[in-house]
Amino acid sequence: MPANRFNGFTEYGVGIGLRVPHYQHILAKKPVVDWFEIISENFMVDGGRPLAILDQILDQYRVVQHGVSMYFGSAEPLNREHLRRLKALVRRTKTPWLSDHLCWGSVDGTYSHDLLPMPYTRDAVRTTARKIREARDFLEVPVVVENVSSYAEFHVSEMTEWEFLTEVVEAADCGILLDVNNIYVSSRNHNFDPYDYLHAVPRHRVAQIHIAGHSKFRKYILDTHDHPVIDPVWRLYARAIELIGHTATLLEWDDRIPSFDEVHNEALKANRFVTRAVEAVS
Repeated sequence: MPANRFNGFTEYGVGIGLRVPHYQHILAKKPVVDWFEIISENFMVDGGRPLAILDQILDQYRVVQHGVSMYFGSAEPLNREHLRRLKALVRRTKTPWLSDHLCWGSVDGTYSHDLLPMPYTRDAVRTTARKIREARDFLEVPVVVENVSSYAEFHVSEMTEWEFLTEVVEAADCGILLDVNNIYVSSRNHNFDPYDYLHAVPRHRVAQIHIAGHSKFRKYILDTHDHPVIDPVWRLYARAIELIGHTATLLEWDDRIPSFDEVHNEALKANRFVTRAVEAVS
């Protein structure tokens, strides 16, 4: 299945997040890993240990940047100093694409440090798409946006989440980081069929996929990234690969982080679904 124009990186297989508890193991053992995803904000500094570690990683591995504070959905303008620091890091890592979240999280310069769900309105589509285009033009690298997990809905919404995602990426002419765990989490919290969401996503814009574990509570489930991926999420991932084709995939594990080998082995489970999809079309 050929790559789409937002996913020309089929040689990027399955990656994992670069996390502090694994630094020593990675630098000492040099395990075979397709690529690492870094949280951009952790390395947007002028020097010190973070950049020293990153440079050692870059000597051995491919790195893709993932952001958590661009807040494309916030009404205020993009932070120019943030963009300047981000561009310096983009040049350092040579990331082939840059991702951040389809959310808001700041008001009048005050940051919530959270990924807040958006009202799905046409006004929000226009504001968000404009900011994505502005960021892409400044950073000079492809930008893709990730669907977030949500725990609240807005009465003013004029469309479903997947319709909103589609309208934003079409208006911005950008790609999608499709988080299948977030689709599953939101589907359980808001009582919709996750496959309706998956089948409606413009597959020609999916540049990357996230998989992760979550925590289940009595009335809701929470995207905690502190468990292995559960079977329903793997099945959703399998269907995504059938629809989209070979796509760079990243396992997120950000809390209660086990050994490097356990995280890596969990991520590599994705390969069996990629293999089946390739065999099905060959």
